[in-house]
Amino acid sequence: MKWGIFLCVLLIIVLIVIFEWKKIKNCPKKDKITFFTLLTVVGALSLFDLPNLPGPVTLLEYIFKPFGDFMENL
Repeated sequence: MKWGIFLCVLLIIVLIVIFEWKKIKNCPKKDKITFFTLLTVVGALSLFDLPNLPGPVTLLEYIFKPFGDFMENL
């Protein structure tokens, strides 16, 4: 894992919170929860190597390939 990328994203998240706090402070609780949830999701996604992760097609091939082999042998 590349910790440098995560730390940069974490720094950017902190800067966003600092600069937006004046606007967020007066918002309803629901908006604050949404704001921090989105920032948390972005921070969590920065931990993964998303360009090199297999996609949903790879998962479907893994699940259904044995069925395809079975159907060809019938």
